[in-house]
Amino acid sequence: MTGIESLLNGFRNFREMYFEKAPDLYKDLLRQGQNPRFAVVACSDSRVDPAIVLQTKPGDIFAVRNVAALVPPYEEDGQYHGTSAALEFAVTELSVDHIIVIGHAHCGGIAAMVRKQEGGTINGKFIAAWTDLLREARERALAAEPGLAGDALQAASERQSVRLSLENLTTFPFVRAAVAAGGLSLHGWYLNIFDGVLESWNPDTRTFEQES
Repeated sequence: MTGIESLLNGFRNFREMYFEKAPDLYKDLLRQGQNPRFAVVACSDSRVDPAIVLQTKPGDIFAVRNVAALVPPYEEDGQYHGTSAALEFAVTELSVDHIIVIGHAHCGGIAAMVRKQEGGTINGKFIAAWTDLLREARERALAAEPGLAGDALQAASERQSVRLSLENLTTFPFVRAAVAAGGLSLHGWYLNIFDGVLESWNPDTRTFEQES
């Protein structure tokens, strides 16, 4: 089976599952419109697809994926802001109940950011500037535990990046308004897909706590 043929075969399986065995699902989603309760900001990494990890059905989550699962700070500068536009749509048009930022272990985007901050080079035109938005995550990790290096610094920076994205969410006026009105909750998760472990940020204890 060729590479493309494997994708086409996947579509055939999808069609059988959702159009032959459950023919009303997409008819209802078309008739009623999408009404997801959850917006998920996740990494573009092929290993951490949130729909697979969370075992959701079509229509359950509004997924926003980018390098490093990054929420940029709010800006009105007339430029192009894909992640910000998606968040605006999720909150103001879909009225989601929850926004979940999911960082993950062995994230290439975080690794690029750490490498640049340590004097390394990053190839390409866009990756360095994008991941620079998370450089404070490394600084916070080192401030909390001076002397961190290697994999330990990477993991600590990944967790801190989730916290930073959560803080950036609150710079969006429509997010703050929805939270203040009681209609929106914000969550930060850290996924180690390689060990099958999920941690959630607890703002009261200010720690990531493992989910059972």
